[in-house]
Amino acid sequence: MALGANLGDPTATLAAVRPFLRQELLDWAGTALRLHWSPLFRTAPVGGPPDQPPFINAVLLVDRQGLEVEAVGRAAWPDPLALLLRLQALESRFGRQRLVHWGPRSLDLDLLWCGEARCSSPQLELPHPRLRQRAFVIGPLSAIEPQLVIPGGRQTAAALLAELLSRPGSESPPLPLPAQEGWPEAA
Repeated sequence: MALGANLGDPTATLAAVRPFLRQELLDWAGTALRLHWSPLFRTAPVGGPPDQPPFINAVLLVDRQGLEVEAVGRAAWPDPLALLLRLQALESRFGRQRLVHWGPRSLDLDLLWCGEARCSSPQLELPHPRLRQRAFVIGPLSAIEPQLVIPGGRQTAAALLAELLSRPGSESPPLPLPAQEGWPEAA
């Protein structure tokens, strides 16, 4: 899952949403989860209107605790569309308004993939169609799981980030932020 914001105090917003996001995930999954939070990163906006403020981004990897993953299997996650609806409701609670495509936002929660689920509908596409193209997502992923093979590809997060940043006209590298109150993870 990708988290981001560039309106108000994005760092405070992301720190404030953590306990709510944790609870939504637990309620959705109905089981114990292990949450792996990336550090926060400052990133330049990609797409959308010009002159937006920079974003603060992070990712959250979610897995089931202990041996339950092996017993239940990766495809046994609950309905990803139900999770998306929970995420959108949480965005609304934090003031998200969908006024301009890729415009500034108080909170953005993107479902990147959900186990082995594949989905292509007007509401949800999994894996996320631009997952492998965005340094603002791959950078935080690489910070916590550099050897993770990104769904839909064969490269590790670290190798994909290096490739993305080496392309002419690529995004600016994500800038890791130090640990801070409410977000203790650091690069």
